[in-house]
Amino acid sequence: MGNSKYLHWEITQKIIGCAMSVHNQIGAGYQEVIYQRALAMEMEKQGLSFVREFEIPIHYDLREIGSRRVDFFVEEKIMVEIKAVGRIENVHLAQAINYLEAFNMDIGLLINFGASSLQFKRLNKPGK
Repeated sequence: MGNSKYLHWEITQKIIGCAMSVHNQIGAGYQEVIYQRALAMEMEKQGLSFVREFEIPIHYDLREIGSRRVDFFVEEKIMVEIKAVGRIENVHLAQAINYLEAFNMDIGLLINFGASSLQFKRLNKPGK
């Protein structure tokens, strides 16, 4: 499908399903790293390929000023950032959108395991 709303839809749905399995099994209240490890295990079980904690440099005026790690790159197409907070705030959305731009990805997921129900947002790179 050409519409970016549906770009990589099947993969994002599979990732969300994995996140739901993790949240249903262990619930809220743990640190992000616990969810990251559990999500990695669940995605492996579901046959998704991914790189965990992928790091890229951040540049300003052509000079490296730091780096940033994204929690997962899935199937070389989807950026996944996870949180373990009470609720997703605008600052989390802005951060995830910045990562899409920095990593030059079209589609991302922001997944929050910290609420009583799993929260997730599908993100499109601005202009897509």
